[in-house]
Amino acid sequence: MNRKMWGVFAGLCALAMSAVCAAPAVAQVSEKPPMYSYVGDWAIPRAQWAEMEKSATADQSILDKAIASGTIIAYGNDTNLVHHPEGMTHDDWWSSMSMAGLVNVLDQFYKSGNSVSPVLSSATKHSDDIFVSRYYNYHAGSWKGLYTHVSTYKLKADAPDDAVELLSKNIIGPVLDKLLTEGAIHEWEIDTQAIHTEAPGTFWVVYIAANAEGLDKASAAVREAGKANPLRGPTFNSVVDYTAHRDMLARTNATYK
Repeated sequence: MNRKMWGVFAGLCALAMSAVCAAPAVAQVSEKPPMYSYVGDWAIPRAQWAEMEKSATADQSILDKAIASGTIIAYGNDTNLVHHPEGMTHDDWWSSMSMAGLVNVLDQFYKSGNSVSPVLSSATKHSDDIFVSRYYNYHAGSWKGLYTHVSTYKLKADAPDDAVELLSKNIIGPVLDKLLTEGAIHEWEIDTQAIHTEAPGTFWVVYIAANAEGLDKASAAVREAGKANPLRGPTFNSVVDYTAHRDMLARTNATYK
């Protein structure tokens, strides 16, 4: 789902920006308790990619215990499928309903020594992020070989303070929640940074497709949402600075409780 696909939301933004307080023409999704996610990104030399898979297996005992105890609600790892010279190749992540749960698991990795394993020490780059989402949904289960699509957007300086909330409730969330109900995707979330290592105003639209066909279904659903909604008004471009827009596609292993 590229810039063109999410650009179809342009015709729908009138609903979010000017008509949401009236009776909306589409179903809304509701705000949920904050879900926090820790993501560690790594640029791993190609010769070490097989070792990265072994590293994920070594981490699993810590993560399985944390999910069994309720400390976290999800965990997984991703392998980037669309590479570029300055980009990351792999990531590990877990999600919790509290910041305490998130960092307690991180502390376990530091104490275990897993965070300085030989393969991670071979990384040419590394970065961490802590995200928070109030708009999300997922299926419980454990899967291998899924596909995660991430779109990064930056709000314009004059965008409304509640722009992400309005877009999440009325525009993006309903489309993704319908895809979840239909089984095309297993999880979706709309994230902002909980710990701001970047300037505020960036948000991330994430979904995990059940299979490769789910990616096409998501793109088709966005197109159909644009055709079905009769409202016109401010465009997506009036809210989002597209020069900062980026996409990522990854192969994913994920577990949700």
